[in-house]
Amino acid sequence: MPKRILQGVVVSDKQDKTIVVKVERRFTHPLLKKTVRRTKNYHAHDEANAHKVGETVSIEETRPMSRLKRWIVVDTSAKA
Repeated sequence: MPKRILQGVVVSDKQDKTIVVKVERRFTHPLLKKTVRRTKNYHAHDEANAHKVGETVSIEETRPMSRLKRWIVVDTSAKA
């Protein structure tokens, strides 16, 4: 089974070797037929502490690294 890759914005980099990434998904409401935005925060492993708040990053699913971390940073896009 392939690993999921998500793209989001870094909202916190206060923890050591960990960043919090906010991922937004959009979908059409089944009854109202309106576009709805839902966001979710993911804790991702950042070995070099290289990413700062506001950057757009891609994260990939991986083995559990701690109680909350199940994602790792794989790519950095331009600043938001």
